[in-house]
Amino acid sequence: MVSNLLEADVENVLDEAFAGDDEELFVVDPSAETIVSLVEAAIGRDDLPEMSMLVDNQTLKGVMEDFLVASKAADLVADGALDLRVLDEAVDNALFVSASQVVVLVSTDDQVAALASSDDEFVDEVFETHSDAFEDAETYGLRTPAISRVRETMAAEIGEATREDFDAVLAAMDSARGDDDGLDEVTVSLIVAAKNDVLLYDISKWGEDVGIASKATFSRTKTRLEDLGIIDTEKVPIDVGRPRLRLKLGNEHLRGLEADELADEVAAMLA
Repeated sequence: MVSNLLEADVENVLDEAFAGDDEELFVVDPSAETIVSLVEAAIGRDDLPEMSMLVDNQTLKGVMEDFLVASKAADLVADGALDLRVLDEAVDNALFVSASQVVVLVSTDDQVAALASSDDEFVDEVFETHSDAFEDAETYGLRTPAISRVRETMAAEIGEATREDFDAVLAAMDSARGDDDGLDEVTVSLIVAAKNDVLLYDISKWGEDVGIASKATFSRTKTRLEDLGIIDTEKVPIDVGRPRLRLKLGNEHLRGLEADELADEVAAMLA
């Protein structure tokens, strides 16, 4: 059987085509936009099949440079809901392949069109082919920490207020790549730490331990933000050794902003 699906987005295609009893779904050669949509669709849901993605390395690398996407994907990987493998050769069309049907995906600016087939012989052949290809493919080394671990450890080690501000800033952002002088995960961590008067040592140690970035990266980013007047520091004496630095926002205007407003203001200052 062949049928046409015309939906507003990829998540609707998933719901329409794979709401049955399939336990595994191969996603072959999806676009960057489709990967983002699938990660967003899978977060917080347990009614979708386990997704096994075969993706071109450059496409996958480009998508995972965005902390917002990569940290959610890392959560799915940790939960066993997603497996990422590197596709050696491009295919003609992006495919969704399960044990019950094959869907060819075609995306436009406004809609997602899909041609679906549930012919047993055809589906069996396609599923076996891509199952073998997935088994032979190299696992993609996703280095970004899972967002759930980032949140849990920040709340435990830095403080609940800082974690709440961190979440609010991320929620206000479309991406966290740091390209074009925008915000990335290190910058966000430092500005919410400064908003809550956290020690540079504490936030940079936490960031290195959780896998966001090295202490050196935190230090370099702190210096840049300080040079731009976004954050300031004050020395805090300790019993032994050099004083540590407490992070503070750079001026009264910034100190009066809510976390989401702070993100917009800092992004404008970095532009």
